[in-house]
Amino acid sequence: MPSGWRCVMAKIIPFRGVTTLDLDPDQVLENAKGEMEGVVLLGWDKAGEMFFASTYADGGTVLWLLEQCKTRLLAVNPEDLFQHDDR
Repeated sequence: MPSGWRCVMAKIIPFRGVTTLDLDPDQVLENAKGEMEGVVLLGWDKAGEMFFASTYADGGTVLWLLEQCKTRLLAVNPEDLFQHDDR
């Protein structure tokens, strides 16, 4: 380290809000560890192949959860996410 520099340790707090930027999948998974009762995981692997895994054995439960998430996603008004209070 150059002379006159000092090392400062900081606690990094994960962002849990809404963003228009993609997040690192490893970080999202790490943040969910120990917090989940069950999961459905889907996405693209690094080879560009579709990936799917679930802790639920029953396909009906998986589909129900996907539809519930889809309903919530479609109900979001993008304008409400990024409104600024211009007081």
